[in-house]
Amino acid sequence: MSQEPSGPSTMRKRLGGSTDRFGRAIRRRVAIDRRALAAFRISIAALLIADLVGRTRLLGMFYTDAGVLPREALFSDYSSLTAYSVHTLSGAAWAQWLLFLVAGLVALALLVGYRTRIATIVSWLLLVSLHVRNPMVLNAGDVLLRMLLFWSIFLPLGSRWSIDARRRNPAQSSGDAAPTIATIGTIAVLLQVLLMYLTNAVHKTRSDMWMSGEAVVHIFQADHLTVLLGNVLPEYTALLEVFTYAWMVLIVLSPLLLLLTGVPRALLVTGFAGMHLGMLVTLRIGLFPLIVVAGLLLFYPPVVWDTASSLATRVGLAGPLRRTLDRLQSRAPAFRIGIGNWAPGSWLHSITSASNENSDAENATAESRSDDTNPLTAVASRGRVFVTTIIPWLLLVLVVLSNAEAVGYTEVPDAGNEALDTLQASQSWRMFAPNPTSTAQWFVVPGELENGTTVDAFRGSGVDWDRPPNVDGTYETARERKYLSNMRFAGNENHHSYYANYLCDRWNREHDTTLENLTVYGMSDRSGLYADEPDISKSEVIEYDCSGEFIQEEESDAIVVTPE
Repeated sequence: MSQEPSGPSTMRKRLGGSTDRFGRAIRRRVAIDRRALAAFRISIAALLIADLVGRTRLLGMFYTDAGVLPREALFSDYSSLTAYSVHTLSGAAWAQWLLFLVAGLVALALLVGYRTRIATIVSWLLLVSLHVRNPMVLNAGDVLLRMLLFWSIFLPLGSRWSIDARRRNPAQSSGDAAPTIATIGTIAVLLQVLLMYLTNAVHKTRSDMWMSGEAVVHIFQADHLTVLLGNVLPEYTALLEVFTYAWMVLIVLSPLLLLLTGVPRALLVTGFAGMHLGMLVTLRIGLFPLIVVAGLLLFYPPVVWDTASSLATRVGLAGPLRRTLDRLQSRAPAFRIGIGNWAPGSWLHSITSASNENSDAENATAESRSDDTNPLTAVASRGRVFVTTIIPWLLLVLVVLSNAEAVGYTEVPDAGNEALDTLQASQSWRMFAPNPTSTAQWFVVPGELENGTTVDAFRGSGVDWDRPPNVDGTYETARERKYLSNMRFAGNENHHSYYANYLCDRWNREHDTTLENLTVYGMSDRSGLYADEPDISKSEVIEYDCSGEFIQEEESDAIVVTPE
């Protein structure tokens, strides 16, 4: 029997084969179906619009000079950030409405996939600008939305189900032939979602409350956070303990979101999505559950999208959707302004567009070889490699370090922190960790009018020290609750004066009888999980003279880290 000769060439072949198999295995796990990218694009754009609509309810309070954070205070307290916000150019309400409208129109362009890359970049810039305008109302959902949108800049979001795809290939509504794509952009956006879970898991595994199964029970006792089913579930403590353990198991196993493929991955993703949708109908935490679900869409493998496409064809949805894209394509302007052979709009799009078939770096290299005689094209190609490959790799390393720093594993270098701060990419993911509160919190603000009458300047009614039947109902929006929680607990002493001054001005604008002074009290029900009667305590946040200085000294007995 002859034996196959062994030697350096055989070893190289074996090594090469192992490397190829390993590379294919990695690619399967970081590749994203283009239909998943399209569904993600539509979801993110819709969430941007929903976020803008939600913020308009208290636009004057949070984003104008007549609100809780006028630009005078913003520039003083957050001077390192304000340079990045166009929302600080004017403190007038009309200017903010205009910027909201522009952001909404750009998000609409992103939704239909019109000039997708440019719409993504502009949407991200406007979102960062909006977040910088008032950091006091931000939550984990805002951070995740901002980061998903940032990584989307490096993804071909318009390669399917978009006006851009129809223009490239009018004969095919699906756009490109390659079903999946694996680039630094796909790696980064998938890791971003995974890092959120992993970092939060580390925080929670260090908590006795989470490890003992009591955390969700405590969360649902804080009824300033609960809505809908969340107002019923506190009675079912055993069920809430099960949810605590189930959630802990899921987030600890979250690396399987990347390690698994095919149907097993789809089932795990669906489990995560189901838990977040459960949060949507129980907890008043804004758009966070839907933002996470949008990010989870990227993990669904091709088998899911093949099934969804077949189902859409069988029920007759595919045809109308294609015809809708055709109509949108025919009506959308070309948006191409040029002089001679040089078109600025086209040049910008070529710089920011990623390839639909290959990686950005491969296409940039090919273009530079094919047109080396054109200096502008050569510079653009080299710049494109830098922007679409090197920069995202460096930023991904910094984001990983930022998450590791949040749990005490390492420290980000000073230069890296500056880059993260500039891009608003620092992360901690402490959601309800390490120990969530079970204390319901609300506010009472007695104020004295010039005629001697006492009113509640917060509610606009008489002063009532009793526990409200529904604490959640005392806040108009989740962002108002977040602001007041940060104002009361996070050691933001200046914001005590900012908020009191806002209440004085609001009352005096809306009423004939002037408000002369007020006192802001933070109220808490510390009765515990199984108490029959409330145990109400109050702490004075600030006593404020409405005719006095903008910032007034006060002594607060409630300066602790915000529990949320």
